[in-house]
Amino acid sequence: MLTSQENDLLCRVEGDAPMGQLMRRHWTPVCLAEEVSEPDGAPVRARVFGEDLVVFRNTEGRVGVLDEYCPHRHASLVYGRNEGCGLRCLYHGWKMDVDGNVVEMVSEPAASTMAQHVKHKAYPITEWGGMIWAFMGPQEAIPAFTPPRWAPVAEARVAIAKAVLPCNWAQILEGAIDSAHSSSLHSSDFVPAHVNTGAATSKNWLRPSTDKAPRLQVERTSYGFRYAALRRPIEDADTKVYVRSSVFVAPTTVLVPPNNLYNVANINVPIDDVNTAFYFIAWGNPATTPETETWRKFLGQQLGVDLDEYYRPLRNRENHFWQDRKAMAAGNFTGITGFPNQDIAMWVTMGPIADRTTERLGASDLAVVELRKRMLAAVRDFENGKTAIGTGELTIPASVCSFQAIVPKDTDWRAFPAHYVWDKVPSTNQPAQQSASPQTSTA
Repeated sequence: MLTSQENDLLCRVEGDAPMGQLMRRHWTPVCLAEEVSEPDGAPVRARVFGEDLVVFRNTEGRVGVLDEYCPHRHASLVYGRNEGCGLRCLYHGWKMDVDGNVVEMVSEPAASTMAQHVKHKAYPITEWGGMIWAFMGPQEAIPAFTPPRWAPVAEARVAIAKAVLPCNWAQILEGAIDSAHSSSLHSSDFVPAHVNTGAATSKNWLRPSTDKAPRLQVERTSYGFRYAALRRPIEDADTKVYVRSSVFVAPTTVLVPPNNLYNVANINVPIDDVNTAFYFIAWGNPATTPETETWRKFLGQQLGVDLDEYYRPLRNRENHFWQDRKAMAAGNFTGITGFPNQDIAMWVTMGPIADRTTERLGASDLAVVELRKRMLAAVRDFENGKTAIGTGELTIPASVCSFQAIVPKDTDWRAFPAHYVWDKVPSTNQPAQQSASPQTSTA
C-alpha cells in the first residue's frame, strides 16, 4: 500500500503536478482521428492533463489543437465557425489558424496591427495510428514523433475502442498490467481450451491453461518494465510452462499479450485527476486484425449502443453496469458483457482516485507493486532534473514486444525470441508531422 502523499504523487496530473509534467514530455493522444475526420467539420472539445483544448481539421485537412478559449474574451472556440483554414470565434469574429496565428480580427479597425502581436496557444501535432497526437511539454524542445509500439508502421491496421471513464488513470493502468485478474474477472470470456497458445474467435479469447494463480516475475527496463505471468498449461504441465509476458511502456501504455490473429495494447490518457480516456487497441496485419466496428462490437464498446456520442459508457454505477444476475446464476462469472466493461466496473467502483492506503496486496499483485514503484521513482528522478522515463535514450527499443507461449520449463522468458503477430512486418514509416510554431521537421 501507499501513503496518502505517495498516492497523490502517483495519481495527480493537473497544473504543476510532477506526474503531469513528466507525462507532458511524451507525445500524447488528444482524440481519435475519426472525431475530426471532416475538413471544416465541427470542432471537438478535448481535455488532457486538466487543460481544455479544441481540436479541428481545417479546409486543407490539417489538424489544429488549440487552447479552447479565445485569446480575446475567452469564449469557447468549440462553438466557433471552422472555415477558410481557420477557427472563427462566434463572439467577435477573431479567427485562428492551426498554428495559433490570429489571421483575422474583424472587430478591430482595418488599419490595426494588433493581430501581429497576439499568438494563441497551439500545440504541435501528428496524426498517426488513428489518433491525433500533441506534444504538450516545453515548446522550445519538441522531440521527434516516434510511432508507438502498437502502430509501428503505416501499413498496420489499427482498431481502437475509446471510453471516457470517471476515474483516475493509475487505477486503469494497474488493471491493464495485472495479468492475475483475467483468470477470474474475464473467466467467462477468456476461457481455457486445448490450444497451442492464446487464440481468438469471434466470441471469445482462448488460453491453454486453467491455472488461476500465476507466478509473476519482473524485469525492470529504462522505458518501464516487462513481466511474465507463469501458469501451468493444460497439456505437458510436468515439462512446460505457459508464459504471458506484458510490457509496461511508461508513462501510460501497456502492450498486452497477443492472440494468434492480432496484437493488443491500451493507452490511458489522463483527462484530469479524476477522468481518463481509455483506448483499447487491436493492431497488426489487415488480413487478420478486426476492423474498428467489429472490434468495438466484440468488446461491447459501440457508439450509440454502449457509449454516448462523447464516448461515455451507458453502463454505470447507477444501472449496475447492466449486470445480468440471471446470466450469473446460469454460469456467467460477472453477468457483464464485454472484456473492458468488466474492467470498467472494477475501476470505476474504486472511486475517482483509489485509496491505496488501506489495501492488502498479495503475491499476485507483483506487477501492480512494480508499476507504482517504477512510476514513483521516475517522477522523483524527473523532479531532480533527470530525463523523463521513456524519452530520449530511454525510449523502448523496436525489438521489444509482448508475447504468450508454451515453452519448456528451463526457458528464460526474458530471452525468448518474441515477435509481433504478423507474417512480415514492413519497414517502419515515419508520419507526416504538422506543427505549431516553433516549427519542427516534417517527413
